[in-house]
Amino acid sequence: MATPAHPTPAALSDAELIALGRVALNIEAEAVAALAGAVGADFAAACRLALACRGRVVVTGMGKSGHIAGKIAATLASTGTPAFFLHPAEAVHGDIGMITREDLVLALSNSGETTEILALVPALKRLGVPLIALTGSPDSTLARAAEVHVDVRVPAEACPLNLAPTASTTATLAMGDAIAVALLRLRGFTEEDFARSHPGGSLGRRLLLHVEDVMHRGAEIPGVGPDDTVSAGLLEMSNKGLGMTTVVDASGTLLGVFTDGDLRRALDRRVDVHGTPMRAVMTANPRTIGPRELAAEAVLLMERHRITALVVVDGARRVVGALNVHDLLRAGVM
Repeated sequence: MATPAHPTPAALSDAELIALGRVALNIEAEAVAALAGAVGADFAAACRLALACRGRVVVTGMGKSGHIAGKIAATLASTGTPAFFLHPAEAVHGDIGMITREDLVLALSNSGETTEILALVPALKRLGVPLIALTGSPDSTLARAAEVHVDVRVPAEACPLNLAPTASTTATLAMGDAIAVALLRLRGFTEEDFARSHPGGSLGRRLLLHVEDVMHRGAEIPGVGPDDTVSAGLLEMSNKGLGMTTVVDASGTLLGVFTDGDLRRALDRRVDVHGTPMRAVMTANPRTIGPRELAAEAVLLMERHRITALVVVDGARRVVGALNVHDLLRAGVM
């Protein structure tokens, strides 16, 4: 049995390789940029059809388009539009049963003549399932069969043979992202909605974690009265380990804080730590945060004001908690 011949490797210099890479990237960038002119009434119609879908958006594509379809489905699902990928070859062998009358199909095919996808069309018509097609050929069979066709044609592939799907798949992916982003805005999708779809990552922690989830409470909160001495405040700071202590009145209302910085300033003034009351050395009206604020907001406050700890207060400025930068680090918010 003859061994298949392998292409003869080309002798290319580093400069030639770099030039080829830049040419490919420029072709793909120009292809995506050209899509802006293709975003028109059909794009808006596709978005509104997807918004009206009461079921799920079923994204399908064959070969390289299938990989792009999978990514588009994942992007839609994570931005508020229920979606999943369906392999067209598997669909015609039973998996089309995953599609219900409430769904919508988003089909990807650069030529618009992909056999496996066209085989789905009669079944979709029988179910009354709307079809959106993304193709590079507005006159293709798939484009004509679709309720809405979005044109994603490109002038040329980045492949020097103009054969391998490169610029065309990039353009289709970009258009899928554009549809997902437009739907996100149509649905009023918020940061918290996004975080609920990504609870396991750092983004989810930043957007879902509240101050009350990480703050110290009750006996863990350092606190002294305004007439307590500086030495009592230092002992409270040392015992609680937050690098500061709150100064509160008899009702627990915040009057001020005493931090490491306040201690240094007090020592520079040579105050008597055993005889000076806390009201004389505390910082009045310190930065505070509410318990229901996002922990990410606490990070922003600390960075903006160059502080390492925050007092948590309720609407009446009563102290309900305290946290420092180490609490936020442990929670994975920073």
